[in-house]
Amino acid sequence: MKTSGDLFIITAPSGAGKTSLVRALLAVEPHVKLSISYTTRAPRPGEVDGVDYRFVTEPEFMRMLEAAEFLESAEVHGARYGTSQCYVQDVLQEGEDLLLEIDWQGAEQVRRLFPYAVSVFILPPSVEALKERLHKRGQEIGHVSEFDYVIINDRFDEALQDLQAVIRARRLKTEKQLRRHAEMVNRFK
Repeated sequence: MKTSGDLFIITAPSGAGKTSLVRALLAVEPHVKLSISYTTRAPRPGEVDGVDYRFVTEPEFMRMLEAAEFLESAEVHGARYGTSQCYVQDVLQEGEDLLLEIDWQGAEQVRRLFPYAVSVFILPPSVEALKERLHKRGQEIGHVSEFDYVIINDRFDEALQDLQAVIRARRLKTEKQLRRHAEMVNRFK
């Protein structure tokens, strides 16, 4: 599927600071939208439907799954998660950049359907945390080599700058710049 917006996949093991980085990125990059995943798990204190997740019942999720409404879906710790295929396509076709904050299973599914998607793996913030998470989440971290970029969230501000650099570099790709500045480029020819 040819689109004009870019699709970014952000993946990390629990506790790596992924959600904090994504929130900070969205605050400084207004032209990046976040896809809100559907989930069957109950909201945690402070979570808002439609902001943190789209909370649905198991039967509703299964109906959506059977209707092929999800771009990707996964079961994690007994709860189901999925990304709306229609929403992703609409945002990208509008020329907007879209960020998916999903696990490695979902990332693998999305990369098969959108091989041009830019994938970023966030590693935990410290060597101690990394050791603990390697032990607890070895399967997840074992997929790090499948991603285009790896950001180590050791210093939050640097990790945020690194994530911004990935977004900005993608926007500077020749095809994007030629499309964005076609009138000016044609004047030079």
